[in-house]
Amino acid sequence: MMTNNLKIRKMSLEDLNQVLVLEKACFHVPWTEEAFVSELTSNLLAHYIVLELDEKIVGYGGVWYIVDEGHITNVAIHPDYRQRGLGKMLVQAMIEDASKASIRQMTLEVRASNASAIGLYEKMGFESVGVRPKYYSDNQEDALIMWVSLE
Repeated sequence: MMTNNLKIRKMSLEDLNQVLVLEKACFHVPWTEEAFVSELTSNLLAHYIVLELDEKIVGYGGVWYIVDEGHITNVAIHPDYRQRGLGKMLVQAMIEDASKASIRQMTLEVRASNASAIGLYEKMGFESVGVRPKYYSDNQEDALIMWVSLE
């Protein structure tokens, strides 16, 4: 059962130890600490948030704001906390933040085999508009390109 101790907030450098554990639990090719430090300190386009449950980071998401488009870089929910609506809450928070920043549409790439993520994005209004063949370096899997209008 969910508690009321749920918080979505901006990611900070102090979060990286927990984020890196989450990253390794979620992805075959996890981002490095250096990649996250660069995103948080040097990339002026980057906007990252974390989802905390009982003061533990169980999810995070990242978006690059490029002119009036949001390019989602990452969405992760710890495997132990999936199927509880947290992914929807996280993506909704990313969409709301982007809307406040005058972002008019958002896009992402998702593994063609990731049916649960594709289902979530479709529920959030994203539509598949194309394929990036052999996008993922670990297994050459295709990525679906999905877009949603925020207007």
